[in-house]
Amino acid sequence: MSESPVSGAPSLHHPITPDSARLEAGAATFRMLADPTRLHILWLLAEHPAGVGSLVERTGATRTSVSQHLAKLRFTQLVSAKREGRNVVYSIIDGHLARLVREGMNHADHRVTGEPTHE
Repeated sequence: MSESPVSGAPSLHHPITPDSARLEAGAATFRMLADPTRLHILWLLAEHPAGVGSLVERTGATRTSVSQHLAKLRFTQLVSAKREGRNVVYSIIDGHLARLVREGMNHADHRVTGEPTHE
């Protein structure tokens, strides 16, 4: 099986056997998801890009906290930032991460509500 798409087009599934570099990169992503505030920020950004003020309002966290979490997420390349006039708008880096965050929260919903699991 190929480790990259033959056509050059992005794919949703990468049929590879994880090597140490991929396992470490995956673990690093999961470490960043392990904080409830960062997870909430990523969940919001998976829905649509947002500025710090919106993220503060929607998470209930302080501006300082949101800014620090965004700095970590940018440093680990899980979010990107784009200046729009006087504002900075943050976006989740890709669809894989957005789907991972959504699926994690769907899993959490089953755990919290007791709804039966499914494929």
